[in-house]
Amino acid sequence: MLTEDQVWKLLDSVPDPEVPAVSVVELGIIRELHCADDVITVVVTPTYSGCPATEVIGLAIRDTLLAAGAGKVELQTRLDPAWTSDWIGEAAREKLRAYGIVPPTGKAAVGGAQPIHFVKKTLTCPRCGSNDTERLSEFGSTACKATYRCKSCLEPFEYFKPI
Repeated sequence: MLTEDQVWKLLDSVPDPEVPAVSVVELGIIRELHCADDVITVVVTPTYSGCPATEVIGLAIRDTLLAAGAGKVELQTRLDPAWTSDWIGEAAREKLRAYGIVPPTGKAAVGGAQPIHFVKKTLTCPRCGSNDTERLSEFGSTACKATYRCKSCLEPFEYFKPI
């Protein structure tokens, strides 16, 4: 039987399929886990309710735990509270940056409404460090990312939006 510490370590080896530089644990989508008898229950909060990677993430979690000797794996989806990019840890933010994705800046609007600011966001290019960047598209390869370009090195990069 696997212990909870072993399960957390195993889940920390499961990469997010859309951003493989970080694990599902580092992304903050694993909310809880319980080990009882021969059953491991993993509670997952997807990054948003329509996330197309949710099924793939569930399969990867199940496959990883079964390969490590788990008897039975139950996945539960928890939508409340909704995932927020504030749950991405600092180490994971550095991994995102090293991978070429600017991590979310600021805090998400958790706990109530926040005013909308129409101030141009200045992002630092993860490739060359220049602040001379521009947004090309509000959406990138996934709905949670925007596409930017560095005007100095001309490299495109993605920005993980605060959600």
